[in-house]
Amino acid sequence: MIAKNSAKLNPKYRRKRTNARTMADVAFDAQKLAFAPFSFQAALSLRDLGILNLLNQAPAADKELAQKTKLSLYAVQTLLENGVCLGLVQKTPAGLYDITKTGWFWLCDPMTRANADFVNDVCYLGMHSLQKSLKTGKPTGLKVFGKWKTVYEGLSKLPPKARKSWFTFDHFYSDIAFPEILPLVFSRGPRQIVDIGANTGKWAKKCLEYSPDVKITLVDLPGQLAVAKKNLKKFGARAAFWPANVLDPNAALPPKADAVLMSQFLDCFSEKQITDILKKVKKAAGPHTDIYILEPLWDRQEFAAAAYCLNHTSLYFTNIANGNSKMYAFEQLKNCIENAGLTLKETFNGVGRFAYTLLRCGKK
Repeated sequence: MIAKNSAKLNPKYRRKRTNARTMADVAFDAQKLAFAPFSFQAALSLRDLGILNLLNQAPAADKELAQKTKLSLYAVQTLLENGVCLGLVQKTPAGLYDITKTGWFWLCDPMTRANADFVNDVCYLGMHSLQKSLKTGKPTGLKVFGKWKTVYEGLSKLPPKARKSWFTFDHFYSDIAFPEILPLVFSRGPRQIVDIGANTGKWAKKCLEYSPDVKITLVDLPGQLAVAKKNLKKFGARAAFWPANVLDPNAALPPKADAVLMSQFLDCFSEKQITDILKKVKKAAGPHTDIYILEPLWDRQEFAAAAYCLNHTSLYFTNIANGNSKMYAFEQLKNCIENAGLTLKETFNGVGRFAYTLLRCGKK
């Protein structure tokens, strides 16, 4: 039964419906949102306490599951009942519990696991202050970890579990596009590459392995470069390191490279900051420097689930990362490129499994 309230239904919603959805369906969708935090933690508990793993091996009774997980029958029954509501678990005709296809995906899919762990370990506690972040333009949720202005300043100091989930999330999405963008970047024969926002050096490593002749300069904050130096030690002088805060008005970038790459880097900044960064890149670039921007643009996705994930990731940037950046649409980045005095020369859509967009820019 739907409780009455004083709010009046907007007349435009009273028109005749052409689909089969009823008011009960709409109400159910609203209740899913109301209890969404409960649902997430229940699903996580079903996964992490071993119940889904046992059901993935064979259907089982609640008492058997309680015995094997060393949980109380009450705990197991409560989780199973919610698992049925969430579509992760189903009851068989014999009265046993079994895992569903969605339950298997929640348990076994690497992307889903990376997303869920990132949300739980990095974002969940801080997200309670999202409204304050939206009003102030500051990452108020970051305070659950430390007193930093941005998450990037504190990455090396995050609790081990949060740090692991952050890097797993970051690397899962960045690494998967590298095999497809390497041929695109190297088709123009660069010998000197600058990697801005190099992080732990994964893209640089791929470049150095791809071509024995290329040299690469990594640009990032000192904390990230310290890790990258260890990861790239075997490449010797072919890997150089340029500590810099790109938001510092006095910071300069390595000059006159053949190619500059910013892989999933610009989404860490506001549109004004992106424009300012690209102006710095332009100043350091030579007349024929190729400037590459790799981003998963939410409006260039084939599947609704991808856009859903990207738009929700924007809330992480709002509340945890820095308070003012997001996952961008194509036109927003294009405007930043043009406002920086650069020309967009080529666009490669649908790059990699998760439909990245690679933009090749240069001086006019």
